[in-house]
Amino acid sequence: MKRVSGKSLKPIPVFKNEDEERKFWSKADTSQYFDWTSAQKVYFPNLKYSTESISIRMPSNILDKLKAMANERDVPYQSFIKMILADKVAEECKKYK
Repeated sequence: MKRVSGKSLKPIPVFKNEDEERKFWSKADTSQYFDWTSAQKVYFPNLKYSTESISIRMPSNILDKLKAMANERDVPYQSFIKMILADKVAEECKKYK
């Protein structure tokens, strides 16, 4: 066991597969295995959300309203639609938690 600032760290077990490791870390106290005082913040500047292209049929009048609202905010209308959907999905998820 390593000693860090007066505290002994446990050795990390060897796992048979990712599922076994995932199960272990979901219950383990990581402070018993890692010295978090030496942790450093990491940035991933090129990390992008994975997206999927979809096709959706929508009444023209709704699309026209969305485009006008996006234009008022100086935002591309497809980005505006994604913002609205993300807000609504988050709102709906809160109802069921």
